[in-house]
Amino acid sequence: MSDTEVMAASPLMQGIRDLFGRMEPPVGRRGDLDGNPGLEMAPVLRDAAVLVPLIDRVEGPTLLLTQRTAHLAAHAGQVSFPGGGVEPHDTDAIATALRETEEEIGLSRSQIDVLGRLDTYITRTGFRVVPVVARVRPPFILTPDPYEVDAVFEVPLSFILNPASRVREARDYNGALRHFWAFPYGDRYIWGATAGMLVNLCDVLGDLG
Repeated sequence: MSDTEVMAASPLMQGIRDLFGRMEPPVGRRGDLDGNPGLEMAPVLRDAAVLVPLIDRVEGPTLLLTQRTAHLAAHAGQVSFPGGGVEPHDTDAIATALRETEEEIGLSRSQIDVLGRLDTYITRTGFRVVPVVARVRPPFILTPDPYEVDAVFEVPLSFILNPASRVREARDYNGALRHFWAFPYGDRYIWGATAGMLVNLCDVLGDLG
């Protein structure tokens, strides 16, 4: 990142950038099994990566999320980060996250400054996901893929960092209660793996918000 880009960052975003710059690469693992010791998990894991896009708005950073279309085979209709499975030509998780973001919502990597990553997240459905945290510099134009993305929206980072915004909920799954994090936001319901990664982000950012 150039000196000009650093100066353009909002104070909170600059603090986030500095924090990730001091962090050691995460080695922890989180996942749907946390708090659900009896949950049936997929026997084989596929490597994947998502982008956790923090948009550097003047009024304060926001988090960009997508609503997946209802017909997809995996996580249909859910709120998620842009991302997907690792392809053979991807050099690392960052390459996967940037490629998938460009394919899904048309966000150019030229607008993205990668800051770091969160703990690897293991989903019940068989994905080993690396969340890549990045600053996104507006203005930008999005062209969502209509097959995969029903909507793209932003949530204030201050809302996510407020502990009162998250709830621990439970649903019946195959005759047993499955516990999970959720961030209800207006008519959007952010839950499951996405919410679990957001809790990880809150843990990392601590008192910055």
